[in-house]
Amino acid sequence: MTDSAIAASAEATSVNRSYWRRNQRKLAPWLFLAPGIAMFLLYVIYPIVESMWLSFYDWDGLGAKAWIGLENYRELFDDDAFYTSLKNNILWLVLYMLAVPAGLFIALFLNQTVRGIRIYKSLFFFPFVISQVVVGLIFSWFYAPNFGLFYHLIEWLTGTGVAVLADDRYVTYGIIAAGLWPQIAYCMILYLTGLNNVSPDQIEAARLDGAKGWRMLWFVIVPQLRPATFIAVVVTVIGALRSFDLVSIMTDGGPYGSSRVLSFYMYEQALSEYGYRMGYGAAIAVVLFAIMMVFISGFIWKMVRDEQGG
Repeated sequence: MTDSAIAASAEATSVNRSYWRRNQRKLAPWLFLAPGIAMFLLYVIYPIVESMWLSFYDWDGLGAKAWIGLENYRELFDDDAFYTSLKNNILWLVLYMLAVPAGLFIALFLNQTVRGIRIYKSLFFFPFVISQVVVGLIFSWFYAPNFGLFYHLIEWLTGTGVAVLADDRYVTYGIIAAGLWPQIAYCMILYLTGLNNVSPDQIEAARLDGAKGWRMLWFVIVPQLRPATFIAVVVTVIGALRSFDLVSIMTDGGPYGSSRVLSFYMYEQALSEYGYRMGYGAAIAVVLFAIMMVFISGFIWKMVRDEQGG
């Protein structure tokens, strides 16, 4: 190799090294993020796009796909079962949000240094660590006619027992109550973590200004719990919209399809022995995803606006 070639190679290496040194602070974070971004694109973004694309086809999962355009969506919006599922999902969303304030108040109760508080924490934490399948079975026995505790309690109070899971008027409320049990525990854990980061200086200053009780909670403590509230609301909204396991375990969508939700109806149409309509199931999934994004995006926008205003 000639001297000029050696000099050119050394100069190129020097240029590359100097580029890395000049941009090391900018490039290093992206190198660390690259594996996570790649997996997110592969396992989250790609399936979402593929589901949207699949919703324009008629496909049984094995044979050839047939392009039908918006036909799945036209059928969906004329489907009574879809509207029943959508109504139940809205009911889940409204009632499931009770988990957030309930979790906050339980966390405030448990965030005290009193005798036996660890035992109380363990009891309230217990629902979060058990499986949703176990929760569904427990509440199925709880509501069971003739031997369920809830059935006997209602019978003792009113003289007539109520078979909650067999009555289309009450079945959705019964399943939501079962789902709230572990969801409240999850929100409680988030708020307990957030309460550990509440500034004692702000609380002391508020006390000197005469704040106490609800005023202390609303104007001093709750604003400092915004990160925990954000996570609690997002997780609760997602949990309400993907409420498949409890419905499947407790009623299998019955009685007469009255307890269906969108995620369960999607499963019925796409994957159950009565379905194998992948395109129609994908259309339901797209509608469910759109509803979820509306709620979560709205809450994120509100959080950002509040932060900028503050």
